[in-house]
Formats: sequence, structure tokens, C-alpha cells
Amino acid sequence: MSTLSEIYAARAAEGTLRPDPAQKAVLPALEALRRWLEANPPQPKGFLSGLFRKAAPKPPKGLYVWGGVGRGKSMLMDLFVENTAITAKRRIHFHAFMQEIHHAMHEVRKTGVEDALAPVAAKVASELRLLAFDEMQITDITDAMIVGRLFKLLSEAGVVIVTTSNRIPEDLYKNGLNRALFLPFIAWINENFDVHHLESPNDYRQHRLAGAQVYFSPDDAAARAALQGYWDDLTGGAAGEPMALQVNGRELTLERVASGVAFSSFDALCKQPLGPGDYLAIAEAVRVLIVTGIPRLSPANNNEAKRFVTLVDALYEAKVRLIASAADIPEKLYEEGAGAFEFERTASRLREMQDASWGAEAE
Repeated sequence: MSTLSEIYAARAAEGTLRPDPAQKAVLPALEALRRWLEANPPQPKGFLSGLFRKAAPKPPKGLYVWGGVGRGKSMLMDLFVENTAITAKRRIHFHAFMQEIHHAMHEVRKTGVEDALAPVAAKVASELRLLAFDEMQITDITDAMIVGRLFKLLSEAGVVIVTTSNRIPEDLYKNGLNRALFLPFIAWINENFDVHHLESPNDYRQHRLAGAQVYFSPDDAAARAALQGYWDDLTGGAAGEPMALQVNGRELTLERVASGVAFSSFDALCKQPLGPGDYLAIAEAVRVLIVTGIPRLSPANNNEAKRFVTLVDALYEAKVRLIASAADIPEKLYEEGAGAFEFERTASRLREMQDASWGAEAE
């Protein structure tokens, strides 16, 4: 059986990935986890299992891989999960998983159980031996208050956890409400996970976008096909999953997210009663936003125009890449009526964000 390093080298030789020393340095740690999982099948269950049960081997430490956006963390995670020959495994975006946990706890509480997390964690552990999280970040106090105990329960049950993040553990839930209560979990992560910094100078997402057309008009079938092509390229053809963001006590859901890329329509983002906090949360949660169906704007849809201006400002300041299809070029989206003059700055930013080097300095 080929090792992960050998599989990586073969794909590099085929030209399907660009070899990177920082990525290669993570592969031995992933390979060690892969070999342990394959060499230690789950213990038998059933009436006679106690007669033959051996002491369960202690699972290895988990792996926490962090680094800047576009460095290849998600690609390495996919390589690892795809080539680990066990069935009880799952690869999921961290936000999507936490939403499942909250929903499951809500259902368990209906039965009168006081400690809803314990049975929920036990069910997850009964189904999985490997849990691979992509893009772990804590932005919500409800996540912050349960994630520490959740991870401990899963680890104690023998689940191997691998996660990627844009942040070093010490920066998780940075400046969050009641963060002091979260600090013991950071200490636990550092004790129970091998923390690996993917210190690559290359942003492969930027490489794929540099010099490429990222704004398409008119918003026709060809434009939308191009946007779907970007999604397939940047996410490896993932289906995408909803991501729920907590903003000022409300829940904002991005319907389709994978590998730090979100795909949405103008209507979903700008026809809803969203505000600056919502758009700032989106800009923090994703590194590329693909938006379809930007219409011509005017006083008749000025509320949507104002929200779009706020969205573009949030993306611009956070250096989030915008890939979009629109009814016309930026300068002709809002040509007449009250609000047209104010939109000129947004048109300028949309034009600047199309530049090949824009956003290259983002972390």
C-alpha cells in the first residue's frame, strides 16, 4: 500500500497538485494516524465479546494543523481521509458539525435528560473512529461553552480527531465573551493534540485566481457555468454544506460552503434583512465568496443596493475574494437616481477586487 507521501508525490508528478515542502512536512503525522487506525480495528461487540475482548489500545494524540488561508490544509485533509482504509470516518466542516450537535442536544432535552451532551457524544463515538474537521474556529459562545467537553468525551471514547484551522490554538475564540471559561480547552488541545504549523509562503487559492477573470457580465448561463467551475476547482468538486453563523443572538445560514468557499445568490445575501454584523461574520468565516445574480440597482431596490454596498465593504476590508456574475459591469450597475453617486465607490472597489494581485497580502 502506498504511503500518503508516495500518493502526494504521484499527484505532484501528474500535475494535479503543486509540491510544497510545508505540506510534505505534515504527511508523516497524518500517515502515523492512518496506520494506527488501520491496524487497530474496533473491539467486537455482542453477547460473547467479553470473553475475547482485549484491552482497547490507547488512541494516539489528535492532530491540529493550522496556517494561513490557501496553504493546502483542506487538500491534505482530503488526501488523508480518502486514503485511510476504514469505514467509520467522517470529514465535515467544523461549523456544520457543531450545528448538528446543537440540534441533537435540543432533541435529547425533549426527553427530560439534564446532561444532553453526554448521550449525543456517545452516539457520535459509537458511529465513528475518525472525525476530521475542516476550518475549526470558534465565533459563538454556545460553541465555546460545549466544545471542550465534547472533544474530551469523544477522545475518551477512542475517537481520533484531526482538525485544520486558520488560527493557532491560543487564538481560538479570541476576544470572545467569557473567554476565560474557554482557556482550559486551549490548554487541553495543546496537551492532547500534536499542533503543526503549515508554514507555507504559498497561497494556492490566490495562485489559482491570480490573473483569472472573477467578474462576469451579463449574468447568463455562461457566467453561471464559469462560477460553478470556480466552485469545483476551489473545493475539489465538493457538494458543500450549510454553515450557520451566530450574529447578535440570531442565526445566519450560508447554504453552500466547502473549503473556505461560499456559494450564494445576491437575493439570499441582499434581499434579506441583514446588516453590517452579518456581513462581517461572513467575511470572517470564508475566504472566497461566489455570488450569482447581481442585478441592476436603482432607487426601486435601494435597500438591496445598500446591503450590497455593505457586503462589498466587508469583503474588501477582510481581503475576501469575490467571484461574481452580474447584470452589467460595475460602473453600470447603478447609473441613475438617488444612491448612484454613493455607489461609485463600490463600483471602484469591485473593479479593484478584480485585479490579479488583489488580496495577495491577506493572511
